[in-house]
Amino acid sequence: MTFQGLPFPRTATGDASLLPPAPWHYSGDLLTVEYRTDPANVRAVLPPDVELAHEDEDPGAVAFIWADWQSCGDHGDELVDPVRSQYKESFVVVRCRYDGQLYSRCVFIWVDKDFALVRGYLQGYPKKLGSIHQTRPITVGRAGPRLEAGGKFGMTLAAADRRLASATVTLRELAPSNGFVNGHAMLHHRWFPRIELDGVDSMSEVVTMSGVNLDLGPVWTGDATLELFAAPTEELALLAPREIIGGYFRSVGTTFAGGTTLRASS
Repeated sequence: MTFQGLPFPRTATGDASLLPPAPWHYSGDLLTVEYRTDPANVRAVLPPDVELAHEDEDPGAVAFIWADWQSCGDHGDELVDPVRSQYKESFVVVRCRYDGQLYSRCVFIWVDKDFALVRGYLQGYPKKLGSIHQTRPITVGRAGPRLEAGGKFGMTLAAADRRLASATVTLRELAPSNGFVNGHAMLHHRWFPRIELDGVDSMSEVVTMSGVNLDLGPVWTGDATLELFAAPTEELALLAPREIIGGYFRSVGTTFAGGTTLRASS
C-alpha cells in the first residue's frame, strides 16, 4: 500500500492531507507599497550564497505586499467550502542575484491559515502565522473605497499580539504595472534540519519558481504610507523605509505548477 498526501498527513487515500494535488490556482486582490531602504539592510537578510542586486538595479528597493486570496486545486472543491480556500497574507520582497541572474526573493511573510503556511514551506517561502487585514474595494454603498482616483485603502499586519506594520494606499490613476521589485522569478531556499539537531540540514536546496497562466486586472497607482514596528520575535524593522516609491492595487490570477531546483542538497 502506498501512502499519499502533499505533504502530510499521509494516508492510504490522501484525503487528510493539508493540500490538494498541484497545480494550485490563486485569485486575489493585492495592495503593494514599494519603497527604498539602505541596501545594507537588504544585504543583512540575504543568505551568504545570494548576492545583492547590482547598483543600477536599485538594490535597496523593497515591495511590501498585502493579499486577500482564494486558492484551490484543479477540482475546485475548496471554492464551495471557503474556509479551505480563503486566506490573507502579507509579505516582503527584495531583489537579488544568484549565479549571475536577477531574481525576486521573499524575505519575510505571514499568513493566517495552516494550508497556506505549509504550502509556502514546500515552495521555500519563510511563512509564519499572523493577523492580516486590508480594506476591500466596493461597488455599492459607502462602506469602502471604489477603484477610482481618491480611493483610500488601509493595511495592517500583526503577529504574536504585536503590530508589525501598517500602511495606506490612496489611488490616483491607472498605471502600466504594479511595481518592479516583485517582477522576476522567485529565488528561495528550502531548509530542513536533521533530527539530530546538530546544525546540519537534511535538506538545503536553492529553488526558483514563477506563476503560469497569469490573468491580470488593471493597475491603480497612487500615494502610499508605511510604518514598521519592532517586536521581540521579528526582524521586519530591519527593513525600515527610507523613501516611499509608491502604492498599487491590482487583482491577480495565477497558477503554481511546480518550480526548478537550482542547487540540490549535497
